[in-house]
Amino acid sequence: MTQDAVKGKQDWKAIAWEWAESIVVAFVFAMIIRSFLIEPFKIPSGSMRMTLIEGDRLFVPKVEYGPLVPFTKYRLPGFKKPQRGDVIVFRYPVTRDKDFIKRLIAFGGETVQIKDGKLIIDGRVMTEGTMANIHYYNMGHYGAEGQTITVPPGQLFVLGDNSAASHDSRFWGFVPEELLVGKAECIFWPPNRIRWIK
Repeated sequence: MTQDAVKGKQDWKAIAWEWAESIVVAFVFAMIIRSFLIEPFKIPSGSMRMTLIEGDRLFVPKVEYGPLVPFTKYRLPGFKKPQRGDVIVFRYPVTRDKDFIKRLIAFGGETVQIKDGKLIIDGRVMTEGTMANIHYYNMGHYGAEGQTITVPPGQLFVLGDNSAASHDSRFWGFVPEELLVGKAECIFWPPNRIRWIK
């Protein structure tokens, strides 16, 4: 093998190594950003219509509530607590293998009832925010007519804005707080749907 051929082979190995190194560094940074700072999501169904529709792409910052440390139940400190009415992303509590998005309705220790299409929390009809303008249907084991349920400590009760077509806490129960991923803040795609989420 000539000296030029050897040098060319060494140059190719150096270039390949630089590319591999760059790809690994980029991947690590992407995983850090996705795990601890912000993650994009796509809406697959109509359960949150008309707040969110199929195909909407949104950003979910994780630092607000505090990001979960991957492969643990430990959550880093956030700078804000979840609020009633927040649109939240969480791991589906039944199988824990996919993300769901719903509106946060009630916290551990609170009672929830659906009566005449209205939400009643701790005996008080919700008359403010988006929840006041949604007709909620009596459906599922936890949303039956005349039933008042108490949310267990450390759990959340969530509902979809499209109450007639949402698979939510009325059917499968409560969301453990450790499954909370973050608050959905804004739609970034498609362009005609760009907006803050309320």
